[in-house]
Amino acid sequence: MRRKMRKKPMREEFDINLWQPRTSVGRAVKEKQITEISQILRQGRPIKEPEIVDALVPNLEEDILGVSLVQRMHKSGRRIKYRVITAVGNRDGIVGVGHASTREIGPSIRKAAIAAKLNVVEVARGCGSWECACGRPHSIPFEVTGRSGSVHMTIKPAPRGLGLAAAEVPKIILRMAGIEDAWIHSRGQTRTTLNFAIAAFDALKQTTRVALREPHKEHVLIGKVGEVSG
Repeated sequence: MRRKMRKKPMREEFDINLWQPRTSVGRAVKEKQITEISQILRQGRPIKEPEIVDALVPNLEEDILGVSLVQRMHKSGRRIKYRVITAVGNRDGIVGVGHASTREIGPSIRKAAIAAKLNVVEVARGCGSWECACGRPHSIPFEVTGRSGSVHMTIKPAPRGLGLAAAEVPKIILRMAGIEDAWIHSRGQTRTTLNFAIAAFDALKQTTRVALREPHKEHVLIGKVGEVSG
């Protein structure tokens, strides 16, 4: 059983003064030794507290990609849970996808949002389309692919003004990452929202895993506008 996607209500305001960090990264963030999420992600340090993302990315948005009922047979009878898939992003190079399942829909939404925050990554943006070559970070710098289960997805650079030629789920994720123009081709069981979303997220992660030659680095943007990868 599937339910129509809907956006989550406005999230609560985060107060860093009330936060008691439990990890060394969290303490460094609260003490302002770390001021950018890029400092954590580029060092490969794990994010184990969602408050770290709330503190470093205050303009983070959340969107529910899908809600479905999952059933499991148990010796005591049939057990039903709500599975929620959520995407978070700041529309400026930071995006995350997470999912969770509980017996009630409210806790599922909260847990999915937390999972997405703990899973945020940076996305490289640029203008890799030969039809455009404007040099602005409106698309991706090169073709990337991702997969999850039977779903295979390819994201290709597109010229400025085209928009996102994609289905609703990957379109939301790309918008959260700050990508405005792209071609998306997918195959497999795309009706499975979870695999569809993770395949798109996996493809975006590949944008920062490709080694670039020096002449191309100045045209690729990783992180927020104004912060160019060197």
